[in-house]
Amino acid sequence: MSRQLLAMALAPLLGLFILAIGNGFLATLITLRLDAAGESAVMIGWVSSAYFIGLAIGAMFNDRLLLRIGHIRAYGSFASLVAVTVLLQGLWLDPYAWFLLRLIGGWATVGVYLVIESWLLTSGDQKVRGRLLALYMIALYAAGVIGQLLLGVTDAMGVTAPFMVIGMLASLSVLPMAMVPRVSPLIEQAEPLPPHRLITITPTGVMATFGSGLAGAAVYALLPLYLQSLGLSVARIGQMMAVMVLGAMLLQYPIGRWSDRHDRQLVLILIGAFFALISLGMIMLPQEQWMLAGLLFLLGGGVFALYPVALSHAADRAPAGALVRMSQGLLLINALGSTISPPLVTPVMSWLGDAGLFWSLGSLGVFLVLFFTWRRSVRPAPIPVAPFAPNAPMSVIGAELNVTEELMQGATEHEHHEDLSQLVPDIEVAEPFVGPPKEEDATISYFDTDADASSDSDPPLQVQPS
Repeated sequence: MSRQLLAMALAPLLGLFILAIGNGFLATLITLRLDAAGESAVMIGWVSSAYFIGLAIGAMFNDRLLLRIGHIRAYGSFASLVAVTVLLQGLWLDPYAWFLLRLIGGWATVGVYLVIESWLLTSGDQKVRGRLLALYMIALYAAGVIGQLLLGVTDAMGVTAPFMVIGMLASLSVLPMAMVPRVSPLIEQAEPLPPHRLITITPTGVMATFGSGLAGAAVYALLPLYLQSLGLSVARIGQMMAVMVLGAMLLQYPIGRWSDRHDRQLVLILIGAFFALISLGMIMLPQEQWMLAGLLFLLGGGVFALYPVALSHAADRAPAGALVRMSQGLLLINALGSTISPPLVTPVMSWLGDAGLFWSLGSLGVFLVLFFTWRRSVRPAPIPVAPFAPNAPMSVIGAELNVTEELMQGATEHEHHEDLSQLVPDIEVAEPFVGPPKEEDATISYFDTDADASSDSDPPLQVQPS
């Protein structure tokens, strides 16, 4: 990556890093404060859900505001709203007011992501998007780990200190963007594929991204309740949450690269089974701190690997012209799952106790295993068209970061081997070859195969959606 490109990307990445440090422990802080105030798990679930409702609304409509006022002014507006909502929560503890403030905060937060990701999109062409996405992921997850570790430090300063620190970080994140001597980039308004088109292309991808939203939101919003029920201090809860985020960061890439060499549907089945087993372990095994930390590390890796592997699987089926819109649509499906997750899980926690979180996660894992197994028996998985790229749910505009030059080229080659024109009729696809593909064309050239591997071991290309 050139110095010029790094310089252009540095300001938005630094702004993201500063803001995400505070955002990284805000959800944990809110859950613990509401619980300490005597609020029910159901009320805590609804307040947590408000944030994801705001994210979903912002993902659909914030691009219009960005097009109207420009990137730098939009960033300043959104970051200021984040700071104001957090500071108001520190001044006024009321669950109904917090619901509204979290909704506004979620809307503003996704606006910040929208600015940063669309800026990165225009910082370089498709050849460098993979490296920009990697830098984005490092900044996002590293800030999440640091934020969770700051939870205990700020809590020791006083009741309002954590909210003040998060508000200050949100305000400081404006500085890198405000000092950039560059004209704001131009973006196009996003048009995600509607759900019925997504289901036509990839029923497995739709269910996996929806399940990822359910599991991820439950872990972020409600895991602190479970840890507090074990008698852990606020500082220790922050450390355990940091271990979970670290597992999500470190295990995502090796699991994804493993999916490059195997049937991605099988990998999705194993991921579902994996976090179902980890959930059972959280319920059955003794909760010594080293055991708890190890289980949470694995839980983070399993839960947060589901979304990127699902996106990779969906991309293996999509025409090249539909990749961006498909990624945008799946992001909204993920946001829908995140929105309804806390209100669905908290009644189970009220009924079964705080361990109800893991009964819910385990049940979700078992359901995903059964669904993916059924889909695999109906439609075999397609051959991967490009290497796996780790990612986290982002803004609708930023979903284009996932579409690298390798993915576009692989999808175009795939179109020549299969007739994909019926999957998304409004998308222009390459003309498929007449007749079945030749044996030497049955594998995609992006993946180096072992010397003893042959193309006969690859599953046949399928015309039907997986």
